[in-house]
Amino acid sequence: MSQKSSHNKKKVASLSAILVAILVVVLGFIIVSGHSKSGEIAKGKKVVTVGIIGSNDVPIWKQVNKELASKHIYADVKVFSDGEALNQATNSGQIDINSFQHYAFLHQEVRQKNYKLTAIGNTYIQPLNIYSKKIKNVKDLKEGDKIAIPNNPTNAGRALKVLEKAGLIKTNPAKGYSPTVSDITSNPKKLQIIEVDPAAIIKLLPNFAAGITNSNFVQANHLNPSKDSIYAIAPNINDSYNKPWINILVTKTSEENNKTYKEVVNAYHSKAVYDLIEKEYKGVSLPAFKY
Repeated sequence: MSQKSSHNKKKVASLSAILVAILVVVLGFIIVSGHSKSGEIAKGKKVVTVGIIGSNDVPIWKQVNKELASKHIYADVKVFSDGEALNQATNSGQIDINSFQHYAFLHQEVRQKNYKLTAIGNTYIQPLNIYSKKIKNVKDLKEGDKIAIPNNPTNAGRALKVLEKAGLIKTNPAKGYSPTVSDITSNPKKLQIIEVDPAAIIKLLPNFAAGITNSNFVQANHLNPSKDSIYAIAPNINDSYNKPWINILVTKTSEENNKTYKEVVNAYHSKAVYDLIEKEYKGVSLPAFKY
């Protein structure tokens, strides 16, 4: 073997050792930062595991824990990346309470997967409004115009109901809050309704007369869900139209009367949490409870 080859192998071995060492340190940091803090805070308290999607709601749960402190209860937040996996974990008892979905999605999951899950409290509602780069009012839509709506069944159905509420189409009443494009019974302007990835709709607005998408995607594109929409439904929590789209706290049906979980709901339904949602989420999420 040549000296050069031997030298190269030593360099590779050294580099591998360094990478392994770095990986161990990083993993160790993740494990420690993910568990030691919550373990310290939760010492001597009843721990309730709460599953959320992404980190957007973390500030809310920090405030909830402040409200729970006097009750000696701690909400240990676990972040998931997928809603279906989170419902599965809740149904199996790995997660005590989840907070990510609205009534419509929960009902769909329960119906399709026979889950025993129940809503135990409202959290917030996220508006689904109409946006445009070409017109200022839905009355300005012309015959044959293209409208972009989300391509997932739940939000597509909700978007169609928004168009119906705006007086642009009518859908089959028998389909409730989840109609499909094929359930449109009246479309006087012959609007072309096209299903698109909801995350892309705002960027694609130059290609459409208008588009409907979730408020978090609107904010991600530096727009205000209320101020920059051309049509918005008032987020009145007493309006039956809005009920399916209110986000909720969900647990196993067998635990719906759990006293500790009820304390978590009460803490969420505090003035401090209400004010935080109004101040920090700037119209992307609006409180759907009274304190």
